[in-house]
This record gives sequence, structure tokens and C-alpha cells, in this order.
Amino acid sequence: MLKRFSISLDEKLLEQFDNYIRPRGYSNRSEAVRDLIRKVLVNEEWAQDSEVVGVVSIVYNHHQPQLQEKITEIQHVYHHAITSSTHVHMDHDNCLEVTIVKGRASQVQALAEQMISLRGVKDGNLSMTSTGGGLH
Repeated sequence: MLKRFSISLDEKLLEQFDNYIRPRGYSNRSEAVRDLIRKVLVNEEWAQDSEVVGVVSIVYNHHQPQLQEKITEIQHVYHHAITSSTHVHMDHDNCLEVTIVKGRASQVQALAEQMISLRGVKDGNLSMTSTGGGLH
């Protein structure tokens, strides 16, 4: 069931908000506010070390000695938290590894940090979400 509430904003802040949501394709302010609230609640779940879901993406040079073995080693250590992993050959030198993870936030973050900090990883990111405990 949807509940309505009103919100008062300074005119300048409302203009900035509209300028923020317009290029992102929101059809109305309500959807944008809902998404912002959900994001705050997801961040809370991560901060409370709740059960979460995330995606670890790394781009790396596959010519880096033993890097693939180190990635595999880390994935084996955290095998209970890994739902899926996909390896993509981007070009002759670069690969993308996408690992979908589920577990306690601290465990997921530790896995991501270990993979992202490996020598030869050019870029890495942990995209955080949650299993949706109280999110609708």
C-alpha cells in the first residue's frame, strides 16, 4: 500500500534535485526519492554487517604472472560466499572478472578488497545491494 507524505525543500535544492533526476530517466520525483531512500537502507544493512549481495568486478592484465592463480585462490577461500563468476576476454591483454557474492557484508567486502588490490588489477569495483530484508 502506498502512503503519501509531503516534503518541503528550498527552491534551489529542488531545482538541483530535478536537474539530478531528469537525465537519469525518472518520470517523477516520487520514484527518485524512493530510490534514494532504498539506497540509504542498503547502506545501513552493509554498515550493520547484514546478509548482503554484491558484484565484484575487476579488469586486469592477463599477462601479469600468477594473477589468474591468485584470483582463483581467493575465490576458493571464499567459495561459500560466491554465487557465480564470469570471465570475459576484453582484448588481447585485458580480462574482466565478474564475481557475484552473497554473505555477511564484512566478508563480501574482504573478498572484494583482496581481489581489487592484487598486483595487475587495473580497475576494480564492489557494487553493493542487499537481499532486501525490509526493502520494497
